[in-house]
Amino acid sequence: MKKSQLAAQLYTLRDFLKTPDDVAGSLEKVKKIGYDAVQVSGMGPIDEALLVRYAKENGLTICATHESGEKIFNAVDEVIARLKKLSCRHTAYPHPHYMPRTKNGAIQFARKLNESAEKMAKEGLVLSYHNHATEFVKYEGKFFLDIIYEEAPLLKAELDTFWVQAGGQDPAKRIASLSGRQPLLHLKDYGMNFAYERIMTPIGKGNLDWKGIMEAAKAAGVEYYIVEQDNCNGQDPFDALADSYNFISENFFE
Repeated sequence: MKKSQLAAQLYTLRDFLKTPDDVAGSLEKVKKIGYDAVQVSGMGPIDEALLVRYAKENGLTICATHESGEKIFNAVDEVIARLKKLSCRHTAYPHPHYMPRTKNGAIQFARKLNESAEKMAKEGLVLSYHNHATEFVKYEGKFFLDIIYEEAPLLKAELDTFWVQAGGQDPAKRIASLSGRQPLLHLKDYGMNFAYERIMTPIGKGNLDWKGIMEAAKAAGVEYYIVEQDNCNGQDPFDALADSYNFISENFFE
């Protein structure tokens, strides 16, 4: 991967993004760690023009956002307008704002996403889908995630390595299965603690096969590799992002 392809998911820093001043200071810290790009998510109210200014001042590309799932479903024009204000091509549906109870319901869910993806594509924008473990529930023997991608051909993927593993799947194999259809990838390591609980860790400090994941991601044509850690387990989130950056830069930068 090139250095410019590695991004920080700002949701990791959500407790430090409450005000515009918080955002400015946090973006400066993200740049000092070494990141050249960010995914916008989890921040308090801020005017898009001001956010763009802060990003530019720190030499950061806004590579993607997460938007409200309900808004992507029912007010996609507002999403399109926001992305254009941010000069950002990518967004992702972050998690199901409702869970279908039947296979037919899952199919209708996916087709609605495809309609939004089509509207965005006409504007030169890309809608991807971010999974959790939830999408590995089965409807009549078929994974919800597979139904989504089969019934929404214009929808792209933002696989999350931790949640793929939590859903009982192999992250590298899942990435390979979406070759050519995955512009965004969430990098998140999967570990265990002494209470026998799964935990999120900085990249390289958990149990995932990062060599296999990165090889699959490169072959699949991933554009942005986005580091996210929802829960830092008491570690300072900036330090967690730095640990992940250091591991990736030492092992996978071209």
